[in-house]
Amino acid sequence: MFEGLKEKYREDALANQLVHLVVPIAIQSFMLALVSATDAVMLGFVDQTSLSAVSLAGQIQFVLNLFVAGISGGSGIMAAQYWGKKDLKSIEKVMPVALYINLVVGGIFTITAALIPDKLMLIFTSDPALIASGAAYIRAVSLSYVLCAISQIYLILLKNTGRAVKSSMIGSSAVIINIILNGILIFGLCGFAKLGIVGAAIATVIARLVELIWAVLATRQKDNVQIHWSGIFHTDKKLNADFKHYTTPVLAASLVWGIAFVLYSVILGHMGSDAVAANSIASIIKSMFQCVIRGVSAGAGIIIGNLLGANQLEKAKQYGARITHISIAIGVVTGVLLMICSFGISRVAMISDIAREYLQFMMIVLGFNMMGQAVNTTVLDGIFCAGGDSRFDMFGNIGAMWCFAVPLGFISAFVFHAPVWVVYIVISLDELVKLPAVYLRYKKYIWVRNITR
Repeated sequence: MFEGLKEKYREDALANQLVHLVVPIAIQSFMLALVSATDAVMLGFVDQTSLSAVSLAGQIQFVLNLFVAGISGGSGIMAAQYWGKKDLKSIEKVMPVALYINLVVGGIFTITAALIPDKLMLIFTSDPALIASGAAYIRAVSLSYVLCAISQIYLILLKNTGRAVKSSMIGSSAVIINIILNGILIFGLCGFAKLGIVGAAIATVIARLVELIWAVLATRQKDNVQIHWSGIFHTDKKLNADFKHYTTPVLAASLVWGIAFVLYSVILGHMGSDAVAANSIASIIKSMFQCVIRGVSAGAGIIIGNLLGANQLEKAKQYGARITHISIAIGVVTGVLLMICSFGISRVAMISDIAREYLQFMMIVLGFNMMGQAVNTTVLDGIFCAGGDSRFDMFGNIGAMWCFAVPLGFISAFVFHAPVWVVYIVISLDELVKLPAVYLRYKKYIWVRNITR
């Protein structure tokens, strides 16, 4: 029986490809979430203020990640299709454009964070203690923003040109370095000074620097697709136009989704430190459970993009259906597991009793949210983007988040002064509201197209 299953797996090309793509990408996503988790655990030993302050300050990195994800996603669409077409020269012409944009955006974030960190914290909270702690963290971590923006272009290149395992190895190793340095610098181990919240920031900067250097060296190995910095100044006009055409909606969708998500934190940030602390831990746990979903989504984008670039449109359509069914199963499993784990995690979390009650309820709500998100993320960010149909993602986010969750969240919190649990339900319904429209769009098969020249 088992031999038969093994043979069937070996003959299943999609299963093989998914495993070789999803596993390394999922591991990398899990490791990234693990950094936030260790930050929460370690800073929880310091005090709840440090935990909450880093959570709110982390929204700056989150906003930067929106830009980085949008630009990287757009370049990844083209890289995946041209890789499927075996046109490496076009990939080498596209990537410097993405590199230049991320370099500028990351530089702006670094300079702003270094100069006015307290003003940035005021966006998320009015608590003086949280502002002071968060500002110290943002100033110390600011250099990591530009380092991250550059390194992600190199990692997305590796991921979309048959080097997903190498990309995961680099990202995961940087995370391990970050975690180790967190313990040393936060608590003053191995003879170092005890730096607390600032120590967590310095650990992040060092890890990002290692990640960037390693990623650059990896792309310069023999037979790898290169990123030539001179290409920033000598672009191919037609490919540049294609890059803008396919990247702009990806970036817009990322910003529309992410800024709305930040506003959720703003709403909860003004409902007390207990709500902030509970939401901080709930978000971290959710990120750790999402790793497989992110892996499937990224893997779907690469696999479907390769097929479309190779003009295997019918096969891409068949694979898209199978991957969507897989995402439904993963959403149900991860959602249920999150609900089950809510009871144990809420008991061991080092937060106040009120925050602990909030946390358990939030994780149960997130379980349902994750079931919808698994399908939406795989279809919108993976399958649709692979075929250049990323504009719909933007409109879907506008409808579900900006026309529904965000206004109702603000109204319930600041007009009706509803309790935290009611507000949290309202802002967590966006993924479920979006599902019917995503299904209808998928069945039109607009995404089944070759966008290469």
